[in-house]
Amino acid sequence: MYIPRHITNSLQTLKDKYPVIALTGPRQSGKTTLIRKTFPNHTYVSLENPDLRERAITDPNSFLGTYSGDVIFDEVQRVPQLFSYLQTVVDLNQKMGEYILSGSQNFLLLESITQSLAGRVALLKLMPLSFQEMEAEGLMKSTWEETTFQGFYPAIFDRELEPTIFYPNYLETYLERDVRTLTTVKDLRLFQIFLKRCAANVGQVLNLSSLASEVGITSPTAKSWLSLLESSYIVFTLSPYFRNFNKRIIKSPKLFFYDTGLVCSLLEMNTAKDIDRYFQRGSLFENLIVAEFHKLLLHQGKRPNFYFWQDSNHNEIDLLWEEVGKINLLEIKSGKTFSQSWLKNLHKISSVMGEQVDKKILIYGGDEEFNHQGVSVKSWKQVVD
Repeated sequence: MYIPRHITNSLQTLKDKYPVIALTGPRQSGKTTLIRKTFPNHTYVSLENPDLRERAITDPNSFLGTYSGDVIFDEVQRVPQLFSYLQTVVDLNQKMGEYILSGSQNFLLLESITQSLAGRVALLKLMPLSFQEMEAEGLMKSTWEETTFQGFYPAIFDRELEPTIFYPNYLETYLERDVRTLTTVKDLRLFQIFLKRCAANVGQVLNLSSLASEVGITSPTAKSWLSLLESSYIVFTLSPYFRNFNKRIIKSPKLFFYDTGLVCSLLEMNTAKDIDRYFQRGSLFENLIVAEFHKLLLHQGKRPNFYFWQDSNHNEIDLLWEEVGKINLLEIKSGKTFSQSWLKNLHKISSVMGEQVDKKILIYGGDEEFNHQGVSVKSWKQVVD
């Protein structure tokens, strides 16, 4: 089952503007399927193949001579030495869209690209499925709790896998294939505990010292492990917005996962009903919505520039972004029945910002959509319409 991806338009557009297109993202987000569907006339070469990888390492010139013309190199981070030789070839040929590169380990792939292919490569990031992609194929669940628990990795739908089967195996693969390659992680058991503590803190202001103490590691180790999770597209952080506000605001970022199904698995949930009993269900819903906004921009080839705002009295706006000098405010509430009290912070912060504010939006767990007191109230299902 192939699910069309919105990032396809960006891939096709950039192919005519850059000699190299690099597609990265988390494991099993559908990169290989996407590039093979999008570029069927390119020769496909997987560097997971040990024989091909050995040839690329020991004799890169001969290897690139064999695979000349339009080529896809998959899992290219396995042969970082290849990038310098690619630079020579693309500079000589001056052909757009000649090489399509794909890799999961962003921490290795980006370093190699930065060193060797700067200015020659367009970098795109493929995340798990978005609401729009799933809706188009009739894959969306009827409630946000079911959607959150199910998650968004294509393999779940392609192979009709239960989340309780897919995610434990996904985590094992991630730990075995990615984490073990890094010398910074010497104790996988502690790293697994760290992952679970991160899941327990989604949507919360990040306190690395506290997190490290809970796991039994040092703060520098926690910082290093968080960077690893960010680089392999497991988590991301949301920075606080502070311009034009008093200096007492919160300065630490918030922590989120790109996929909520993974969060539920780490929290040892067995069904969507477990979300109803979870004491931080609102934070799970916030993660669902914030991640969706990030996926939308990443699949358009854009950099997400989202923030949150919170002062020392815990007055908070969940999501904030700027457009042409104007500020948009977004509140996120998991309840399914609208309450006027949910608008309090939107009105309060809007009065402080004054004419800077353009849109005021509330996204909630229900189905109805309407305008109320200058606020656009939207269903979670139409989060990015």
